[in-house]
Amino acid sequence: MDKIIIQPNQSEPPETGLANKILRVLIADDSENDALLLLRALRKAGYQPVHERVCAAPAMKAALERQTWDMVISDYEMPNFGGFEALQLLKESGHDVPFILVSAVVSEETAVLAMKAGAQDYIMKRKLARLAPAIERELREAQTRVARKAAEEALRQSEEQLRQAQKIEAVGRLAAGVAHDFNNVLTAIMGHSELLLRQLDADDPRRKNAEQIEKAAGTAAALTRQLLTFSRKQVIEPRVLKLNAVVLNMENMVRRLIGEDIEFRTVLDPAAGHIQADPCQIEQVIMNLAVNARDAMPNGGKLTVTTASITVDKSQLHNFPDLCARDYVMLAIADTGTGMSDEVKAHLFEPFFTTKPAGKGTGLGLATCFGIVKQNTGHISVQSELGKGTAFKVYFPRVPSALEPSRVHGTPAPSAGGSETVLLVEDDPSVRGLAAAILRERGYTVVEAVNGEEGLRAARQHHGKIDLLFTDVVMPVMGGKEMAEALRASHPDTKVLFTSGYTEDAMGHHGVLRPDIAFLQKPYLTATLVRKVRQVLDEGLIHSR
Repeated sequence: MDKIIIQPNQSEPPETGLANKILRVLIADDSENDALLLLRALRKAGYQPVHERVCAAPAMKAALERQTWDMVISDYEMPNFGGFEALQLLKESGHDVPFILVSAVVSEETAVLAMKAGAQDYIMKRKLARLAPAIERELREAQTRVARKAAEEALRQSEEQLRQAQKIEAVGRLAAGVAHDFNNVLTAIMGHSELLLRQLDADDPRRKNAEQIEKAAGTAAALTRQLLTFSRKQVIEPRVLKLNAVVLNMENMVRRLIGEDIEFRTVLDPAAGHIQADPCQIEQVIMNLAVNARDAMPNGGKLTVTTASITVDKSQLHNFPDLCARDYVMLAIADTGTGMSDEVKAHLFEPFFTTKPAGKGTGLGLATCFGIVKQNTGHISVQSELGKGTAFKVYFPRVPSALEPSRVHGTPAPSAGGSETVLLVEDDPSVRGLAAAILRERGYTVVEAVNGEEGLRAARQHHGKIDLLFTDVVMPVMGGKEMAEALRASHPDTKVLFTSGYTEDAMGHHGVLRPDIAFLQKPYLTATLVRKVRQVLDEGLIHSR
């Protein structure tokens, strides 16, 4: 008989003062009588054994797979089976369970070999009084090992999180270091491409080459924006938004993006409420997640966008460990695609990690979503199984619905110009030359300077009013922010428009644009520059500390 289940004998109470302690014990012994002696010793010591007896390798393997045990007690010698085989099976099972060898025939030399092989103790059957203290000791040591392993795993996870944070920070520093100069280059390329295209007729064979240059520059600009957004170093302009409205405004675009073979629907909660975020960034999150879902459904499927109002109170925080107790607006994007393995999910938000073929993705889409969500004080999670689809859930803090007053009094025509005087301060000569040419073409008087100190000197030497300061933020000698503050002393009515490809908290906390700041992100199109200059001049935005 391979397996015998022996029920506890309630007729033998424990010694006085010892409370019954349930002990799940697997006994490897071919003698039922010897097993009963072991159980009697355990009950006498205050244990209530829940046990199983096995006497062959297959039965023991099955018992180890079937449930978790607190202790394994094995005879040394059995027909076709032995204590060393039982110990090996326990080690192969992966369970960290104390193993005690109990035998009437084992020699001291054999017992020492068993201890070296991994057994915790050996006890002669004629000395079963030692069994209870040995079990008590081994159970304590097992608890210590479990606690130590948990601490080691927690340390390992902390180290992994630190490495991930360092990796993210490194990418952020790389993006920040490259973005300023790179976006200056892209501004010049995009601007001159636009000027060139305006000079070429529609049937000019060179026009196609110019269009390809403009398209490539736009792709590079989008990639740089993703890097900055991912590293949370992109300048953003948050405002109060109704999340449902953002989803509805993007519905047609998402339908075109995912294709006709994917069924698309929205389930929007009318009570979902408002959030405070940059609308362009929220649109980018939706688009990136929709693209990710589309690629996970190459043979078609269903894509569902859901919004809901979620209240997390203190009693629910164990279900939402990364959230605080408050009201949230949830955005969920679920697909019926291929799903993801646990290994893929573990690296999902890492920069440049992708499962797509070469040339099909940058590995920045989900990393960018992560950066956007965190920059807007939100939280993103994913639920996915292979073959069962994926659901991303994004939580944004809910805010009151009172809308901020719009700063836009009207949208000027793209070609609108003026006769005002603009002090243009830009350290990159190609960008400065391009901006100056565009503004002069629209009728503005332009005074140029290469840094903040030269800009202040040019303002002092200029005879007449300076209507607008258009300045880069990051420049050698003196940056744009410091220069604008110094300029207010002599020109308090001068309006200010900042521009940059990257600013490290220069415009506000963690790149969040203050309401009193006018800002133009590099790289910019010529029409965008003209429109923004006219808008700032017409709105009366004055830089303040």
